[in-house]
Amino acid sequence: MNADERRLRTGLLSAFIFAAAALAQTSPKITTPKQALGFNVGDDYHVANYTQLEAYLKKVAGESSRMKLEDIGLTAEGRHQYMAVITSAENQKKLDRYKNISKRLALAEGLTGEQAHALAREGKAVIFMDFGLHATETVGSQALIELVYQMVSRTDEETVRFLNDDILLLCLANPDGQELVANWYMREADETKRTLNGVPRLWQKYIGHDNARDMFMSNMPETENINRVLFIEWFPQITHTHHQTGPAGAVVFMPPFRDPFNYNFDPLMPVGVDLVGAAMHGRLIAKGMPGSAMRGASNYSTWWNGGMRTISYFHNMIGLLTEIIGNPAPMEVPLVLERQLPNGNEPLPIAPQTWHYRQSIDYEMEYSRAVFDVASRYRETFLYNIFQMGKNSIERGSRDNWTITPKRIAAAEEAAARMPARRGGAGGGDGPGGGRGAAIIPSEIYGSVLHNASMRDARGYILPADQPDFSTATKFINVLLKNGITVWKANAAFQAGGKNYPANSYVVKSAQAARPFVMDMFEPQDHPNDFKYPGGPPNPPYDITGWTLAFQMGVQFDRILEGFDGPFSKVSHLETPLPGSVTGPPHPAGYLISHRVNDSFILVNRLLKSGCDVYWLKAAHEDLGTGTIWVPASEQARAIVEANAKSLGITPFAAAKPPSGEALKLRPVRIGLYDQYGGLIPSGWTRWLFEQFEFPFELVYPQTLDAGSLKSKFDVLVFPDGSARFNPGGGRGGGGGGTQPNPDNVPAEFRGWLGRITVDKTIPQLKKFVESGGSIVTIGSSTSMAELLGVPVKSYLTEKGGDGKDRPLPQEKFFIPGSLLKMNIDNRNPLAYGMPEKVDVVFDSSPAFRLDTSTQSQAARVGWFSGSPLLTSGWAWGQQYLDRATGIVEASVGEGKVIAFGPEVAFRGQAHGTFKLLFNGLYYGAAQTTVLK
Repeated sequence: MNADERRLRTGLLSAFIFAAAALAQTSPKITTPKQALGFNVGDDYHVANYTQLEAYLKKVAGESSRMKLEDIGLTAEGRHQYMAVITSAENQKKLDRYKNISKRLALAEGLTGEQAHALAREGKAVIFMDFGLHATETVGSQALIELVYQMVSRTDEETVRFLNDDILLLCLANPDGQELVANWYMREADETKRTLNGVPRLWQKYIGHDNARDMFMSNMPETENINRVLFIEWFPQITHTHHQTGPAGAVVFMPPFRDPFNYNFDPLMPVGVDLVGAAMHGRLIAKGMPGSAMRGASNYSTWWNGGMRTISYFHNMIGLLTEIIGNPAPMEVPLVLERQLPNGNEPLPIAPQTWHYRQSIDYEMEYSRAVFDVASRYRETFLYNIFQMGKNSIERGSRDNWTITPKRIAAAEEAAARMPARRGGAGGGDGPGGGRGAAIIPSEIYGSVLHNASMRDARGYILPADQPDFSTATKFINVLLKNGITVWKANAAFQAGGKNYPANSYVVKSAQAARPFVMDMFEPQDHPNDFKYPGGPPNPPYDITGWTLAFQMGVQFDRILEGFDGPFSKVSHLETPLPGSVTGPPHPAGYLISHRVNDSFILVNRLLKSGCDVYWLKAAHEDLGTGTIWVPASEQARAIVEANAKSLGITPFAAAKPPSGEALKLRPVRIGLYDQYGGLIPSGWTRWLFEQFEFPFELVYPQTLDAGSLKSKFDVLVFPDGSARFNPGGGRGGGGGGTQPNPDNVPAEFRGWLGRITVDKTIPQLKKFVESGGSIVTIGSSTSMAELLGVPVKSYLTEKGGDGKDRPLPQEKFFIPGSLLKMNIDNRNPLAYGMPEKVDVVFDSSPAFRLDTSTQSQAARVGWFSGSPLLTSGWAWGQQYLDRATGIVEASVGEGKVIAFGPEVAFRGQAHGTFKLLFNGLYYGAAQTTVLK
């Protein structure tokens, strides 16, 4: 047989093999989206809702051997959240095997390199894609329908290869939102009148747009569902979240991302993101599809943890984000001149043009296929690399290791500056051994400073079971468990790091594959200074810069620097609070309960609801801290206290005789929580928080406030951040949020929600409410109402302008974009009962106050900043300007109270360490001072 014959035979054999594979992939006739929906995906002015999507997914799953439909859990509104699992029919038969391979490689435990290579050769690349997280970004939810159809119906060679090599997990991230938004859009019979604007409420039951910021906390059920898929069941090598806010003058932003990336990452992760991102741009360019942007074209980085893509990085997964333009109605791509010059951020500019919905869908198909393609071509590499990253993490956690951060570099520079000047030296200067463009410092600083023994990473973290609020520590542990972190629990007392710990203490070791996530939850974030140019304004981060959850939750833990072990059992399920019990005499006069336990507010709310008496003692009682809770004995009180001690993990102390002295008697309060048309995200978070701790409340809208007679309806009104943003010193300001729709275009059931807080109508009614005995609690920007209500405060963060008037500090001098700062607390004030004397607070470009104590107003400073540094996690440029600033104020105004929380004391349902401040504020104003005898 000559060479030509051999080539012919080889070619015929290859063609036969492909034809056989294609035949194997051929599915029965698949229902098209148009047949199911009545329109094509991407038709102008048409959006499918979740009911239609769910029906289509179920229908296609019944028609195709390539697809299985998994119900991954319920949503906040009780809908079923589905995930399409798409791969070849042959792979579907061995799905559990491939899932197990993916998990074993990701966890990297008990595998040699050779075994990992064998599993990588056998396994399939697993890709998770979520769509429609932000429901008004409708391109994603509609693209999911089209992508499912194409992947189960196409039989071309490329699609067959994808299906053979990849397993696709395609999930609608926000079913409730898609139903709401699509129904709102399609309600108009006249297509040209359809609009996505003016949706009356948040398009996630509680948190709207912040559903993209709940990933590590897992407060929402949809988040918990997805995290279970990602970090407990499937362990994909690639995740891709489809969003829709493309840069003006471009079509889509895609990775690579700009710096900084988080210093906890394995270096294989960011270069993996760059690899996949390059493939995505390359495919669009090869297809003649212009307008893709990357890196510095937007502010997306890989620093923050908490979003759908970013949380993946902390689990050694390649996380992708795409932000595309698009709208059901035709739109214009504008001419932005600086985008017309090709560069490394935007290699192929797009011409200005009219843009149709279907064009966005087509782009979605191509860059999704680019991900499938690179995963197919590098399948074995991606599978092995996630093992290698996990193995590296385990090794780093098993030995001395140092994480280098900007603060360590600064310390090295300071040490070098103190050393005597040197001349010459190996590898220095312009000789062949030296590099160019970098400052050279003595090499011994690498060991003495950058790798100083006292600065090494922790081998593990211990949460003692005898800390004052172990129930909250248990909630912290559950956050870790929901994210697939291995946690151990002590079966007996033990010793580690020279300290004794009781049984039931929790242990989290850093020697695990997801070590970056562990470090990120316990250790401070150290964001670099990031400015447009020296002396210029800062580059705003994508989200916050510091979030260390253990700090936010007020959890007590110890860092253990040496290897340790003990009588530990692995925690295999979510934990419930360690059951408490009543201690003391069997027939007491009443019960003393610590105010330091967050869940004591659940117990208080249940007692008040049942008509029991509850007091806060003004004198600190034994080891229970300030504001000890006193519950006089009764049959009903006893039953409630004993039952809740067990379920909430509270230890009430039975007292033989009642305490004496001053106390505040609590009363059930009628809480009004401010919201407005369209929904305020901070109000939604507060609504969720009140439900978790069983505070009864009613939503109150601007029209109700303006109508007056508020004291007949409410005892306390709560205004979260964003409710109002006034400038009492000049300008009128007003309520938060964007423009309001024309009432004629709003269904009658929602018109009562319209309006904004105004100086002319609302503030006078609020002042009457306070002066007649009501309480107003303000948070964040809403504290701008405080001065208008008679509280003697002004902004602390000002400087004198050229005209001699106060003006806000410019960002070049002061910039704190979402970080944790240390605040002093006066825990003898009832607003701060149960708090420690210092606490980490979330400062997110928050207000700070100058309290005027020269007036006759009864105003008290409850929280304040002092000294420097204040920063405990994140980035705080100019933090010295906060020295001696007041952060929390409570003031008596008439017969009522106004409370101003500058920091975000209820931030995204994460700041458990400051929840008590808000909860105390709800009861404080209405509580009655009394003397117990």
